[in-house]
Amino acid sequence: MKDSVAVRRTAHARSHGGASPRAWSPGRVAGGLVLAAWAALFWFLLLTGRDALYLSTRTSWVVPVGAVLLTAAAAGLIVSARVRSPGRIATREAWVMGLMVVPVVMVLALPPATLGSFSASKRPGFSSAGFGGSVSEAGGGPLTLVDVAAAQYSKPGEQALARRAGEPVDFIGIVTRYADTPAGEFLLTRYIVTCCVADATTAQVRVVNVPPGKFQANDWVEVRGPIYPLGNQVIVNATSVDAVARPARPYLTP
Repeated sequence: MKDSVAVRRTAHARSHGGASPRAWSPGRVAGGLVLAAWAALFWFLLLTGRDALYLSTRTSWVVPVGAVLLTAAAAGLIVSARVRSPGRIATREAWVMGLMVVPVVMVLALPPATLGSFSASKRPGFSSAGFGGSVSEAGGGPLTLVDVAAAQYSKPGEQALARRAGEPVDFIGIVTRYADTPAGEFLLTRYIVTCCVADATTAQVRVVNVPPGKFQANDWVEVRGPIYPLGNQVIVNATSVDAVARPARPYLTP
């Protein structure tokens, strides 16, 4: 009897003594740190307002949702990172994780900047396809640059805009100049973003009666004056042009 009890105790001790202790899994820890880096980026964009430099108001909800989900995922991966049989990180996995952190470093390191006049000639004009309301709105209510841009690319829009000739407008945008732009003129440009800056299109009006040499390319200005649509070109005869700070949301949303 005593011998059988002793045998059972010995077997029990061996079974517990043979269990390998838990150790940190390098793969899970590294994965958790990558997720934590992206979570930190999303929180940074949210708290500093820089999400407005990359997303439209239609998609800005991605930032707070992403920040919460990435934080939870990173915490979950770190908490569960202690395992009985940790394996080494393969070279390929290490490279992939390193590349995933590169965009985070770039966004945090680069100064905040918006699309400028250099990109204006390389971006298409705004198309009102899918946003027909902007064309119809050109016929009534205060005119916006979105209304003007949408109206310029459709016959009904041009006609609706032509009926508004001589009405005062108040537009904010950046100064754009080309080699053949007269000294007393510039193009007022504002980017229209539906989803993110990758799909940015332009809204432009020609501003005349501008003091020569007072404003440089990429300056943010507020232009007031009557509007005169001429076909697919829209002219604003400026009664005042004032320098302004960059808006909190520099891109327009249709």
